[in-house]
Amino acid sequence: MTARLAFADAGEAADLAAFLARLIHYDRAAAVRLQAGNGTLAVFGRPPSFEVLAIRTARLADPVALDATVSAGELLESVDELASAADVPAAVTGPPWAGVLPPRSGWQQLDGLPAPGAVQAEVAAVVAEFRTRTEELPAESRTRAEFDRIGREIWSRTLGETELPVRAAHAAQSLGFLRPVRAMVPAGRAAGEQPLALLTAGAWLRLRTPYGSIAVRRASALGGLSVTPA
Repeated sequence: MTARLAFADAGEAADLAAFLARLIHYDRAAAVRLQAGNGTLAVFGRPPSFEVLAIRTARLADPVALDATVSAGELLESVDELASAADVPAAVTGPPWAGVLPPRSGWQQLDGLPAPGAVQAEVAAVVAEFRTRTEELPAESRTRAEFDRIGREIWSRTLGETELPVRAAHAAQSLGFLRPVRAMVPAGRAAGEQPLALLTAGAWLRLRTPYGSIAVRRASALGGLSVTPA
């Protein structure tokens, strides 16, 4: 029997749909792992090019226990914003990353992360640098390998006094997790929550925003995807 997710309100359903649509923009065959418990749904995805895990949570109206990997596209098609609900599609064979998720607890906050405005400015600066450097390449050097080399150099840089690679912040922006500094904290989130926070647990780093999180491992254990921005 197909499980049905009842969200706390239409906004939760709409935000989840937007997140899924962004994932599919980067990978039309994207899969997501769903974990639900204690009235919250956590959705994990891995957008190509960024070498990160994206995590979006949604509040549920009805408690449900769930742990499944499904097609992001099929889940998106099932989201009914008017009914604030979605049907869980049939499970799919999960990609390798789906078996290596960040821990649920034990996170500690780290210092050194720049202010939200500075993070957004850094992302804009490195995007512009990547574009300029690739556009300046001679025709014979405009290859995927050269683009990837430049990308690895730029996107492995760290933010402020932290170990967090810039690609994590770029992923957060591309997936709608970084909003203008003046933006309100979304409904259902703690009003006193910091706009951005850097957390650590074991080998993981997590950039937390009121709209979602981006997790990376200090060791490059998520695989060898290209880091060329899309």
